[in-house]
Formats: sequence, structure tokens, C-alpha cells
Amino acid sequence: MKKLINQTEDVVKEALAGMALAHADLINVDLEQQFIVRKDAPIKNKVGVISGGGSGHEPMHGGYVGYGMLDAACPGAVFTSPVPDQMLAATKAVDGGAGVLHIVKNYTGDVMNFEMAAELAAAEGIEVVSVVTNDDVAVQDSLYTAGRRGVGVTVLLEKIVGGLAETGAPLAQVAEMARQVNNQGRSMGMALTSCTVPAAGKPTFELGEDEMEIGIGIHGEPGRRRAKLASAADITETLTTPIVEDLGLKAGEQVLAMVNGMGGTPLLELYIVFNELERILKGRSISIARSLVGNYITSLEMAGCSITLVRLNDELIKYWDAPVHTPALRWGR
Repeated sequence: MKKLINQTEDVVKEALAGMALAHADLINVDLEQQFIVRKDAPIKNKVGVISGGGSGHEPMHGGYVGYGMLDAACPGAVFTSPVPDQMLAATKAVDGGAGVLHIVKNYTGDVMNFEMAAELAAAEGIEVVSVVTNDDVAVQDSLYTAGRRGVGVTVLLEKIVGGLAETGAPLAQVAEMARQVNNQGRSMGMALTSCTVPAAGKPTFELGEDEMEIGIGIHGEPGRRRAKLASAADITETLTTPIVEDLGLKAGEQVLAMVNGMGGTPLLELYIVFNELERILKGRSISIARSLVGNYITSLEMAGCSITLVRLNDELIKYWDAPVHTPALRWGR
């Protein structure tokens, strides 16, 4: 194992300390209770928007804390859910009196712990609504979930919902938009290599020189199948077709498209995949109205990519385009 770390048990806290120093103008980090909060929280009469999950997926979620996106994020240990006490502390830190939205990826630990935190917050008089993302079309159930995994759509949902929350919209409206984005979004990923969790010290799984894993999870979970390495064109087709079919996308519709790197894939290759994605969708008369290409929800140093498509309407475009200023995503402000 070759990693830029000191002690494996200190990885998350030391990374959080570095993040706090690097982005002191945007965020505060509570190293004791281990959560990241936007500098100006809590904001009176604004819905607080929180997410979280295991570390190792950077920049998600801490990189998305700031104006126009998340009010707080709760990082757990690498690939491990944060605990209810973290989530409760973060919820209280962003409560401006308008309630708090929890955005939860569909992993058993995340769902259970956020549910417990919501109950604890309710006991203290804070209204909390939870929305669970479950956009992965690769597998119906996995090692860590009942139902589909929550993956790439989570990032796009956080941006759109964060834009709406900045307007002072009520909690019910913010939560409903979160459900809409999740319902209109689908993702699928693949891996060329495994990743190495620092505490394990060895790759999570082995792939041959001429093999790839189709439908991989962001924690290295098995996908749909193992296959022989193929061209970027074939891989993109393999990932895109199930997404389009599951969403029921029709000619004339427009989408927000994200080609996401898993941590170890050069941007050069991700742009090749995006070029193929545009070609495939154009062939179906589906237009890409907005896009992201880069590392947005990673799996440590795994080589591979995922594709996420969200069906767009004018309202979703409006809040996607709204200003955002976070460590990892910023425009219009």
C-alpha cells in the first residue's frame, strides 16, 4: 500500500483539519464531533440541508458545503457510515427555525443512523425530513443495501435542492424537489481497478489485466458482471443504455449528464467517455442541456467511471444554474 498518510486511524481527522485550513473562508470544521458546516450557519428561516456518509468519496460530501448547496456534511470513517451523534450535532448547527432536510444515500448504515438522528432531533423540537437517493440501475440489492444504491444523483440533487433552499422555500417544497430529482435520475458505474482502504492495506478485489467490473458500487461492491476490457465507446454504451431505458427517456427530452471519475481515471479519458455519451444520446434525439465531467463522487483511487443522467425541466435547470460557492463546486457568485 502506497498512500500519503501518517497513521491509518488518523486519516479522516487529519484530512478534515487540512480541509478546514484550505477553505477557512467557506467552512468551519468541528473536529471533536466530526462534521463540516458552512461558515454562516445557521441561517435564520432557511431550511438546513445536510448529507453525509463514509469518507473516501471526496469531494462528496464535505466539498459541497457552502452557499447554494449543503449547510453541513457528516463524514464517517472510510467507507463507513457516520454515527447518529454526528448527524444530530450537524442538524442542530444548521437549524435556522425552518426545519432540516437530510439527504441520505441508500446504504443500510446511512439510512439507519440518519433515521435515529432525525428522531433525536425531533425530540429536541427540530423538524427533519429525510429523502433517500437510490439511483443506481446496476443491481436491485447489494451487499450494503436493500434496494438500489444511492450514488451519483446525490451530488446533482444536493446542488439543485441547495439552490432552492437558498430562496427561503419551505421544508416541504425543498423535500419534494429532492424526491423529484431522485425519481428523475439514474446512474451506473464501472471499474478498471480496485481501490485500497487504508485500514485494510490491500485491494478490495482483484481484476485481471484484461478485465473490468460493470455496475460496481462506490465501496467496491460487486456489480452486474465481470467482463473483458472494451473500448470507451462500448463501455459508454453499456452504462448508458440501462439508464436511458430505466428512465424511459424519449426523443426530444433533455438531461443533465454527469461523467464522474472514480478517483484514479484521468480527465482525458473522462472527456472521451463524455464524447461517446453525447453521440449515443444524440442518436436517440436526447439533448444534454447541462453537464459535469470530473471527479465528484469517488472511490478512493479506483480507476473507472460512472454516468448519471437526470431528466430536466425548466425549474430544475433554474436551480441547477443558481449560484453555488463550495470548496468543490462553484459558479455564478
